[in-house]
Amino acid sequence: MKAGALIPVLLLAAAVATAAPDRAIPAFDAGRALAASQAVIGSRVGDHRLTAADGRPVSIAQLRGKPLVISPIYTSCFHVCPTTTTYLARIAGIASAVLGESAFSVLTIGFDTLNDTPERMREFAGARGIDSPQWTFASGDAATVARLLAEIGFAYAPSAGGFDHMVQATIVDADGRVYRQVYGQEFEAPILVDGLKRLVLGQRAAASTLPSLVESVRLICTVFDPKTGRYRFDYSIVLSFAIGVMCLGAIAVFIWRSWREMPPPDRPA
Repeated sequence: MKAGALIPVLLLAAAVATAAPDRAIPAFDAGRALAASQAVIGSRVGDHRLTAADGRPVSIAQLRGKPLVISPIYTSCFHVCPTTTTYLARIAGIASAVLGESAFSVLTIGFDTLNDTPERMREFAGARGIDSPQWTFASGDAATVARLLAEIGFAYAPSAGGFDHMVQATIVDADGRVYRQVYGQEFEAPILVDGLKRLVLGQRAAASTLPSLVESVRLICTVFDPKTGRYRFDYSIVLSFAIGVMCLGAIAVFIWRSWREMPPPDRPA
């Protein structure tokens, strides 16, 4: 997708907030923000230490080993951040149904560090009805959050009513590298789910075990149905693959039998 087409969906979120930001840029520029967001793809996210909504310490390293979706928000936002998080929860549910509940993790991080305390993050999650072991709502000190946001290419700036910012979810692979950026309050499910699916398929292919192979085949044959907005198992892919294998087998047998029936070359006297 071209940058010009992306900018309209980079919704500039503003809501009531009383405190000034602790990491700010002079003015929000959507074009520069998009460029910065795309520039970090392939870069590694460091091991930052945060505090989960329940008060326990959590680090990025603890969330490695499987794909991670990072979604920055601020809790005093009254419209965009709550709507974005609710929609992300719906798409994450679709992804869990396809990939398995433990196949990936989600991290929602509060970037208004003066106000986004663990208690506020817990209230924010509760208001969205999100209570999943794969989903962490977390806070951090200003310096830590600033470093994390820079590494995932997230930009924001103060506004009269709160903050202008990218509406962005960042997919990070199992090794901690930024894999894909997803923009907008609402987006097509495959933009997020298929990105996670490719990462999970790569992990399972590397495992080289029979269960992993079977699960990989299942994932390959699970496709998005735009009519229902859900994923389904496509038996036609399995059938096409089976027919292809049988055709190749038949060709191999024909070549082998033809070679066996060939008369031996004449030998010199």
